[in-house]
Amino acid sequence: MKGVLLVNLGSPDSPNPKDVKVYLEEFLMDERVIDLPSFLRTILVKGIILNTRPKKSAKAYQKIWWEEGSPLIVLSKRLIQKMESQVQLPLALGMRYGNPSIQSGLQELADKGVTEVLLVPLYPQFAMATTETILVLAENLRKAHFPQIEFTTLPSFYNHPDYVKVLSQSIQESLQGKEWEHLLFSYHGVPERHIRKSDVTRSHCKIDGRCCQTNSPAHAYCYRHQCFETTRLVAEYLELKPDQYTTTFQSRLGLDPWLQPYTDKTVAKMAKNGTKNMAIVTPAFVSDCLETLEEIGMEAVEDFEEKGGDHLHVIPCINDRADWVKVMSRWVDEWATSQAVSA
Repeated sequence: MKGVLLVNLGSPDSPNPKDVKVYLEEFLMDERVIDLPSFLRTILVKGIILNTRPKKSAKAYQKIWWEEGSPLIVLSKRLIQKMESQVQLPLALGMRYGNPSIQSGLQELADKGVTEVLLVPLYPQFAMATTETILVLAENLRKAHFPQIEFTTLPSFYNHPDYVKVLSQSIQESLQGKEWEHLLFSYHGVPERHIRKSDVTRSHCKIDGRCCQTNSPAHAYCYRHQCFETTRLVAEYLELKPDQYTTTFQSRLGLDPWLQPYTDKTVAKMAKNGTKNMAIVTPAFVSDCLETLEEIGMEAVEDFEEKGGDHLHVIPCINDRADWVKVMSRWVDEWATSQAVSA
């Protein structure tokens, strides 16, 4: 019997500092998120970050928390609920960090007799700290607790025509009737070393402005290339001119070089340079979450206006849009009937 496990990043159980600390510990102690030797990661996370960050992060979560709970969890559940009316297979939800866990999602499917699972990481682009860590944990859990289950993984869909169309149309709809001079594509940031570590060729990814435009097997796992490719395809769909859009990266942590240009610095610079009406979209995220609702929807908006801009139009993630539900459901049906998902 076949079933589907959708997996997203995760969220604290509540915006209380105690729950946020538990969530941050699981998240930041992941060796694919902070890829330092174990003892250094432990000193950094448990000795420094967890003594200061939970209270600050809790305040941020409190700003965006919904009555039903964490926006990320609520939106992910809504996506599954809408897919259930179009898909005849059992569907379950798991989070890489926090609850519901990947293990609980697999258990839910196993209890229904599922032995073949389509793993769906809800990330358009592949990254070591997102898709890879999901696949590694899921496989470890399968070996330890669910040896009867076989996995198939939905490929990264950053360039899939169906996804590009949904994302592009969501942008069009959000900006209809609004004045805007520039569109910012803001992706979640990762350290530059993550790009090099994910390079299967061990030599292609130089982050020099040329490697992402030069065909290579490395692109199958290169987050930077896939982000720029998503931007290119959407800009092409929307018939944007080169001077009408920019790709940036947000949410950096620590002092090491992260992917650039940085979203916060770009937002401030454009406002200072006279851009009055700008739009921003966050294509690294399928579901709205802390990074989109607070970091972009509040902090970036405030910064843009303080630096001289008039309006920063924040475009929602594709969340549980009807066209996205239809696309996801079709991908599941393709797998269920042919054991292959078109890419």
